[in-house]
Amino acid sequence: MKLAAALKSASPMAPDSAPTASDGRSSRWEQHRAERRRQLIKTARRAVSALGPGASMEDIAAAADTSKSVYYRYFGDKTGLQRAMAEVVIGQMQQKVFDAAKAATTPREGLYSMVLAYLQMAQTSPNVYAFVTRVGIAESTTADDDAQDTLAHFLAAITEMIAAPMRAYLLSPDRPAGPDDAAPGYWPAAAIGMVRAAGERWLCAPDGPDRPSEEQMARHITGWLLDGISRYEDLVPAAAPLPPARRPAKDTP
Repeated sequence: MKLAAALKSASPMAPDSAPTASDGRSSRWEQHRAERRRQLIKTARRAVSALGPGASMEDIAAAADTSKSVYYRYFGDKTGLQRAMAEVVIGQMQQKVFDAAKAATTPREGLYSMVLAYLQMAQTSPNVYAFVTRVGIAESTTADDDAQDTLAHFLAAITEMIAAPMRAYLLSPDRPAGPDDAAPGYWPAAAIGMVRAAGERWLCAPDGPDRPSEEQMARHITGWLLDGISRYEDLVPAAAPLPPARRPAKDTP
Protein backbone atom coordinates (compact mmCIF):
# COMPACT_ATOMS: atom_id res chain seq x y z
CA MET A 1 0.00 0.00 0.00
CA LYS A 2 1.42 3.37 -0.91
CA LEU A 3 1.54 5.98 1.81
CA ALA A 4 -0.76 8.29 -0.07
CA ALA A 5 -3.41 5.58 -0.12
CA ALA A 6 -2.85 4.63 3.53
CA LEU A 7 -3.20 8.11 4.95
CA LYS A 8 -5.61 10.56 3.36
CA SER A 9 -4.14 13.98 3.78
CA ALA A 10 -6.52 16.92 4.02
CA SER A 11 -7.03 19.00 0.91
CA PRO A 12 -5.58 22.45 1.56
CA MET A 13 -7.73 25.43 0.72
CA ALA A 14 -6.22 27.68 -1.89
CA PRO A 15 -5.68 31.30 -0.80
CA ASP A 16 -7.35 34.09 -2.74
CA SER A 17 -4.02 35.24 -4.11
CA ALA A 18 -3.17 31.98 -5.88
CA PRO A 19 -2.02 32.66 -9.46
CA THR A 20 -4.00 31.26 -12.35
CA ALA A 21 -1.37 31.57 -15.06
CA SER A 22 -0.59 28.36 -16.90
CA ASP A 23 3.11 29.15 -17.28
CA GLY A 24 6.04 28.42 -14.95
CA ARG A 25 4.66 30.75 -12.28
CA SER A 26 1.95 28.20 -11.43
CA SER A 27 4.54 25.45 -10.99
CA ARG A 28 6.69 27.70 -8.81
CA TRP A 29 3.63 28.58 -6.72
CA GLU A 30 2.83 24.91 -6.13
CA GLN A 31 6.42 24.27 -5.12
CA HIS A 32 6.23 27.21 -2.73
CA ARG A 33 3.00 25.88 -1.23
CA ALA A 34 4.47 22.40 -0.78
CA GLU A 35 7.55 23.80 0.92
CA ARG A 36 5.46 26.07 3.13
CA ARG A 37 3.30 23.09 4.11
CA ARG A 38 6.38 21.06 5.02
CA GLN A 39 7.68 23.88 7.18
CA LEU A 40 4.33 24.25 8.96
CA ILE A 41 4.25 20.52 9.69
CA LYS A 42 7.82 20.62 10.96
CA THR A 43 7.07 23.53 13.27
CA ALA A 44 3.82 21.93 14.44
CA ARG A 45 5.67 18.74 15.26
CA ARG A 46 8.15 20.64 17.43
CA ALA A 47 5.29 22.48 19.14
CA VAL A 48 3.36 19.27 19.88
CA SER A 49 6.54 17.62 21.15
CA ALA A 50 7.08 20.49 23.60
CA LEU A 51 3.48 21.29 24.56
CA GLY A 52 1.85 17.86 24.43
CA PRO A 53 -0.79 16.19 22.23
CA GLY A 54 -3.48 18.53 23.53
CA ALA A 55 -1.81 21.61 22.04
CA SER A 56 -4.37 23.87 20.37
CA MET A 57 -4.12 25.22 16.85
CA GLU A 58 -3.51 28.63 18.39
CA ASP A 59 -0.58 27.26 20.41
CA ILE A 60 0.85 25.55 17.35
CA ALA A 61 0.47 28.65 15.21
CA ALA A 62 2.16 30.80 17.86
CA ALA A 63 5.13 28.43 17.85
CA ALA A 64 5.33 28.91 14.08
CA ASP A 65 5.12 32.68 14.54
CA THR A 66 2.01 32.87 12.39
CA SER A 67 -1.77 32.89 12.80
CA LYS A 68 -3.94 29.82 13.17
CA SER A 69 -5.82 30.90 10.04
CA VAL A 70 -2.70 29.98 8.07
CA TYR A 71 -2.85 26.44 9.47
CA TYR A 72 -6.55 26.23 8.68
CA ARG A 73 -5.81 27.40 5.14
CA TYR A 74 -3.24 24.66 4.56
CA PHE A 75 -4.77 21.79 6.55
CA GLY A 76 -8.50 22.52 6.83
CA ASP A 77 -8.71 21.81 10.58
CA LYS A 78 -6.84 20.10 13.38
CA THR A 79 -7.68 16.67 11.98
CA GLY A 80 -6.10 17.68 8.68
CA LEU A 81 -2.92 18.68 10.52
CA GLN A 82 -3.06 15.43 12.48
CA ARG A 83 -3.24 13.43 9.25
CA ALA A 84 -0.45 15.40 7.61
CA MET A 85 1.82 14.89 10.60
CA ALA A 86 0.93 11.19 10.71
CA GLU A 87 1.91 10.90 7.06
CA VAL A 88 5.36 12.32 7.85
CA VAL A 89 5.79 10.03 10.86
CA ILE A 90 4.77 6.96 8.85
CA GLY A 91 7.06 7.94 5.98
CA GLN A 92 10.05 8.24 8.29
CA MET A 93 9.14 5.02 10.04
CA GLN A 94 8.77 3.15 6.76
CA GLN A 95 12.21 4.25 5.61
CA LYS A 96 13.71 3.12 8.90
CA VAL A 97 11.97 -0.24 8.63
CA PHE A 98 12.98 -0.75 5.00
CA ASP A 99 16.61 0.08 5.76
CA ALA A 100 16.63 -2.38 8.66
CA ALA A 101 14.88 -5.05 6.59
CA LYS A 102 17.63 -4.92 3.97
CA ALA A 103 20.15 -5.89 6.63
CA ALA A 104 17.97 -8.62 8.20
CA THR A 105 18.97 -12.19 7.43
CA THR A 106 15.97 -13.98 9.00
CA PRO A 107 12.22 -13.27 9.37
CA ARG A 108 12.73 -13.01 13.15
CA GLU A 109 15.40 -10.38 12.74
CA GLY A 110 13.22 -8.51 10.26
CA LEU A 111 10.24 -8.51 12.61
CA TYR A 112 12.46 -7.39 15.49
CA SER A 113 13.67 -4.46 13.37
CA MET A 114 10.08 -3.45 12.60
CA VAL A 115 9.01 -3.60 16.24
CA LEU A 116 12.11 -1.69 17.32
CA ALA A 117 11.43 1.04 14.76
CA TYR A 118 7.90 1.41 16.13
CA LEU A 119 9.08 1.64 19.74
CA GLN A 120 11.86 4.08 18.89
CA MET A 121 9.44 6.35 17.06
CA ALA A 122 7.09 6.38 20.04
CA GLN A 123 9.88 6.78 22.59
CA THR A 124 11.70 9.55 20.71
CA SER A 125 8.63 11.77 20.61
CA PRO A 126 5.81 10.38 22.76
CA ASN A 127 3.73 13.56 22.43
CA VAL A 128 3.86 13.44 18.63
CA TYR A 129 3.00 9.73 18.73
CA ALA A 130 -0.02 10.47 20.91
CA PHE A 131 -1.03 13.35 18.64
CA VAL A 132 -1.20 11.15 15.54
CA THR A 133 -2.77 8.10 17.21
CA ARG A 134 -5.19 9.32 19.85
CA VAL A 135 -8.88 9.80 19.09
CA GLY A 136 -10.87 12.89 19.95
CA ILE A 137 -8.44 15.74 19.38
CA ALA A 138 -10.04 17.07 16.21
CA GLU A 139 -11.91 20.36 16.15
CA SER A 140 -14.20 19.79 13.15
CA THR A 141 -17.91 19.03 13.44
CA THR A 142 -17.18 15.40 12.62
CA ALA A 143 -14.32 15.19 15.12
CA ASP A 144 -14.92 11.66 16.35
CA ASP A 145 -15.37 10.14 12.90
CA ASP A 146 -12.40 12.03 11.45
CA ALA A 147 -10.10 11.11 14.33
CA GLN A 148 -11.15 7.47 14.15
CA ASP A 149 -10.51 7.55 10.40
CA THR A 150 -7.03 9.03 10.90
CA LEU A 151 -6.15 6.44 13.52
CA ALA A 152 -7.45 3.63 11.31
CA HIS A 153 -5.30 4.76 8.39
CA PHE A 154 -2.25 5.16 10.62
CA LEU A 155 -2.62 1.61 11.94
CA ALA A 156 -3.41 0.28 8.45
CA ALA A 157 -0.12 1.67 7.16
CA ILE A 158 1.78 0.08 10.05
CA THR A 159 0.00 -3.23 9.49
CA GLU A 160 0.88 -3.21 5.80
CA MET A 161 4.57 -2.82 6.71
CA ILE A 162 4.67 -6.22 8.36
CA ALA A 163 2.05 -8.02 6.29
CA ALA A 164 4.09 -9.09 3.26
CA PRO A 165 7.23 -10.39 5.01
CA MET A 166 5.20 -12.21 7.65
CA ARG A 167 2.94 -13.86 5.06
CA ALA A 168 6.10 -15.11 3.37
CA TYR A 169 7.31 -16.43 6.72
CA LEU A 170 4.05 -18.08 7.76
CA LEU A 171 3.11 -19.45 4.33
CA SER A 172 6.25 -21.18 3.17
CA PRO A 173 6.13 -22.17 -0.51
CA ASP A 174 7.94 -25.40 0.40
CA ARG A 175 4.96 -26.92 2.17
CA PRO A 176 1.67 -28.07 0.63
CA ALA A 177 -1.37 -25.84 0.88
CA GLY A 178 -3.80 -26.63 3.65
CA PRO A 179 -7.14 -25.56 5.11
CA ASP A 180 -5.45 -23.19 7.57
CA ASP A 181 -3.69 -21.09 4.93
CA ALA A 182 -6.23 -18.28 5.23
CA ALA A 183 -5.58 -17.81 8.95
CA PRO A 184 -2.18 -16.03 8.63
CA GLY A 185 -3.92 -13.24 6.76
CA TYR A 186 -5.28 -12.11 10.12
CA TRP A 187 -1.89 -12.26 11.79
CA PRO A 188 -0.53 -8.78 10.84
CA ALA A 189 -3.58 -7.00 12.27
CA ALA A 190 -3.39 -9.10 15.44
CA ALA A 191 0.34 -8.42 15.69
CA ILE A 192 -0.16 -4.68 15.45
CA GLY A 193 -2.72 -4.88 18.24
CA MET A 194 -0.14 -6.54 20.47
CA VAL A 195 2.70 -4.23 19.47
CA ARG A 196 0.60 -1.15 20.07
CA ALA A 197 -0.88 -2.32 23.38
CA ALA A 198 2.44 -3.54 24.78
CA GLY A 199 4.35 -0.57 23.38
CA GLU A 200 2.00 2.04 24.80
CA ARG A 201 2.03 0.41 28.22
CA TRP A 202 5.83 0.32 28.09
CA LEU A 203 5.88 3.95 26.98
CA CYS A 204 3.87 5.00 30.05
CA ALA A 205 5.94 2.93 32.50
CA PRO A 206 8.17 4.99 34.83
CA ASP A 207 11.92 4.80 34.39
CA GLY A 208 13.56 2.27 36.66
CA PRO A 209 15.42 -1.04 36.75
CA ASP A 210 12.25 -2.97 35.92
CA ARG A 211 11.56 -1.04 32.71
CA PRO A 212 13.04 -2.81 29.67
CA SER A 213 15.14 -0.87 27.20
CA GLU A 214 13.88 -0.32 23.65
CA GLU A 215 15.93 -3.28 22.43
CA GLN A 216 14.80 -5.54 25.27
CA MET A 217 11.14 -4.64 24.76
CA ALA A 218 11.42 -5.22 21.03
CA ARG A 219 12.89 -8.67 21.65
CA HIS A 220 10.15 -9.49 24.18
CA ILE A 221 7.40 -8.55 21.72
CA THR A 222 9.11 -10.38 18.86
CA GLY A 223 9.30 -13.50 21.00
CA TRP A 224 5.63 -13.25 22.00
CA LEU A 225 4.60 -12.85 18.37
CA LEU A 226 6.66 -15.74 17.02
CA ASP A 227 6.91 -18.10 19.98
CA GLY A 228 3.82 -17.25 22.03
CA ILE A 229 4.22 -17.76 25.77
CA SER A 230 5.80 -21.20 25.55
CA ARG A 231 8.79 -19.93 27.50
CA TYR A 232 6.50 -19.46 30.50
CA GLU A 233 5.00 -22.96 30.45
CA ASP A 234 6.86 -23.96 33.63
CA LEU A 235 5.27 -21.05 35.50
CA VAL A 236 1.61 -21.84 34.83
CA PRO A 237 -0.44 -25.01 35.34
CA ALA A 238 -1.18 -27.11 32.31
CA ALA A 239 -4.42 -26.11 30.64
CA ALA A 240 -7.09 -28.50 29.49
CA PRO A 241 -7.10 -29.09 25.72
CA LEU A 242 -9.36 -26.87 23.69
CA PRO A 243 -12.61 -28.48 22.54
CA PRO A 244 -12.92 -29.20 18.83
CA ALA A 245 -14.40 -26.44 16.72
CA ARG A 246 -18.09 -26.84 16.02
CA ARG A 247 -20.18 -25.29 13.32
CA PRO A 248 -23.27 -23.43 14.53
CA ALA A 249 -26.45 -25.43 14.16
CA LYS A 250 -28.61 -24.47 11.21
CA ASP A 251 -32.04 -23.13 11.91
CA THR A 252 -34.73 -25.65 11.17
CA PRO A 253 -38.03 -24.52 9.68
